Amino acid sequence: MPRIRNDRNDSIDQLFRAILSLQDLDECYRFFGDLLTVQELSAFGQRLQVARMLSEGKTYETIRGEIATSSSTITRVNTELRYGSGGYQMVLDRLRDTTE
Repeated sequence: MPRIRNDRNDSIDQLFRAILSLQDLDECYRFFGDLLTVQELSAFGQRLQVARMLSEGKTYETIRGEIATSSSTITRVNTELRYGSGGYQMVLDRLRDTTE
């Protein structure tokens, strides 16, 4: 069960509805550019990139060689990939489906 469900509230619901209302990449850049700092947005993108690389079977060492990230970030992402709610894998599968 996703852990975020334990913290579900109106403000998070509203945030997710706002994200679901975005229609294209330009709108995403505009909204997330206002919502997040450059560092926060970069960190989120980096985590998804780490998840993709882990799902492709790349090692921690290979990932650290290609992305400037810490071992703890890779471990955290790997833990969620293996034992989390399946969100990373769901998104990675959908991204693969749209690029094939």
